[in-house]
Amino acid sequence: MLDVKAIMALHRECVVRWHDEPIDLNTTGVMNIIRTQFSFNFRLWHEEDIARSPDVADERIAQVKRNIDQLNQQRNDWIEKIDDWITETLDAQGIVIPAQARLNSETPGSVIDRLSILALRIYHLQEQTERDDATPEHIAKVAQRLAICNHQQQDLANSLQELLEDIFAGRKRHQTYRQFKMYNDPNLNPYLYQAQRRRAG
Repeated sequence: MLDVKAIMALHRECVVRWHDEPIDLNTTGVMNIIRTQFSFNFRLWHEEDIARSPDVADERIAQVKRNIDQLNQQRNDWIEKIDDWITETLDAQGIVIPAQARLNSETPGSVIDRLSILALRIYHLQEQTERDDATPEHIAKVAQRLAICNHQQQDLANSLQELLEDIFAGRKRHQTYRQFKMYNDPNLNPYLYQAQRRRAG
C-alpha cells in the first residue's frame, strides 16, 4: 500500500530542491510515478506565474498558454498512471473488492495531485513570510493563510490514508477515471479540425 507520509515528504523535498536544481526523476516504482506527476504541477505553477505577468509580451504569453495546456494534459495522464498502479497492485495481491462496495468520488491519484499542489502553495506562502521587503501586515496575512493550508494538507493526507486503507482492505472499490481531455486532440477540438479542413481545402 502507498505510504502517505512518504508521498508528502517526497513533495516537500522535491519542491525545495527543484527551485535550486533541475528537475530530476531518478526514483523507481510508484514513487517515480508520483514524482513525475508532481513535476508537471511544479512546472505548471511557474508557467501560470508568467501567464499573469503584465510585462510579458503577447508572443511569450501565447507560448506559455500552449505550455500550460500541454503540462495540464501530462499532469492528468500521470494521475491516471497512479490510479492504474493501484489497480495493478490490487490485482497482483489478489485483493477482490465486492461489487457492492462503496466507490469514492475522488481517486487516490487525484488526492495525491491535490497534495502536490498544496505542497507548492505552502512552499510559496512560506517564501512570502521570509521576504525582506514585506510589511508586518503582509506577513501576518500570509501566515494566516499558511496555517490554513497546513491544516488542509493534514486533513487531506488523513483522508487519503483512510481511502487507501479501505481500498486495500476491500471495503471500497477503486477505478481509474479517464479524463479524455479534448482541447489538445486535433480530431476532437472543433477549432483545430475545422482549421485543418480549411487549410486542406
